[in-house]
Order: sequence, then C-alpha cells, then structure tokens
Amino acid sequence: MEVTVYILRCSDGSYYTGLTKQEIEARVWEHNAGIYDGYTAKRRPVELVFTETYDRIIDAIARERQIKGWSRRKKEALIAMDYEALPALSKRGPVEAE
Repeated sequence: MEVTVYILRCSDGSYYTGLTKQEIEARVWEHNAGIYDGYTAKRRPVELVFTETYDRIIDAIARERQIKGWSRRKKEALIAMDYEALPALSKRGPVEAE
C-alpha cells in the first residue's frame, strides 16, 4: 500500500500538510470541491506543491507530523527541494562554532 504525504498551497498563501492512501489527484480534487469541512474548505482553491510517497503508513504519519511542526520558511525550502537549507531552518538553528 502506498501512502502519499502532500503539501497544498491555499488561496490565502498558507500551507496544508496531509496524507492519503488514494490517488493524489483525487485527494486534491476533494480539497478543491470542499468535500470535507476542514482547514482547506474556506481557503480554496488549493494547489498541490509537494509530494512524497511511502510504503508504510507509519512512516508517512511520522513525516506528516514532522512537516506540520516546521516553520513556513522550512516548508518552502522543502517545496523548493532545497534540502541543504533544511538544517539551518530548524527552530533551534544550527550549532555554530565559537
């Protein structure tokens, strides 16, 4: 079973992170159709800006939680696939040599 972790950019510029076992296009359609009354319902339309696929749901859940805890700047670095910038954007920041 494949599970997709995804990030949507909402019409107000905010980001929504979620996961799904269904095809990602179908899930994005549900968000844009307002099928569920949740965060994105009043922030439509939404745009898919990032996906990662996992074989195990436990890994996808852990990744979704991790991303949800990130700052906006860190999410934007992930969306841009700027993986080298991610450590410097952590809440505590990098440990600098004295």
